[in-house]
Amino acid sequence: MQLHQIKPKNINRSKKRIGRGGKRGTFSGKGAKGQLSRAGRKLRPELREIVKKIPKKRGYDFKSFRIKPQIVNLKDLDEKFKNGDIVSPETLIEKGLIVKLNNRIPIVKILGDGKLTKKLKVENCKMSASAKKVLG
Repeated sequence: MQLHQIKPKNINRSKKRIGRGGKRGTFSGKGAKGQLSRAGRKLRPELREIVKKIPKKRGYDFKSFRIKPQIVNLKDLDEKFKNGDIVSPETLIEKGLIVKLNNRIPIVKILGDGKLTKKLKVENCKMSASAKKVLG
């Protein structure tokens, strides 16, 4: 094998440049004038695209950033806890009534749905008005 017989593995091909004469004429299939015929055209800024996607009409369903509490009802407490037990987020996780969120103990709110026949002590939990009446 000699030096003049060596051929490259991949052939380098240059990108076809249009609008520079040749068989397709001066405009080269891009039409005449205007934003679309220009080189390096951008139809509208990317930031505007993002802004236009956000709805501006009323009634748009906005998802709140606030962390909502996990809900536990009185009937669930009556089933899982014994008389005189302490109800806290930690004990609720142990009993399987709530789940950790991102490996953190969540905020818990106790609602007054159902009947409670046992005396329980509640710690570090929010309560609805109806639950406060029952739990004291």
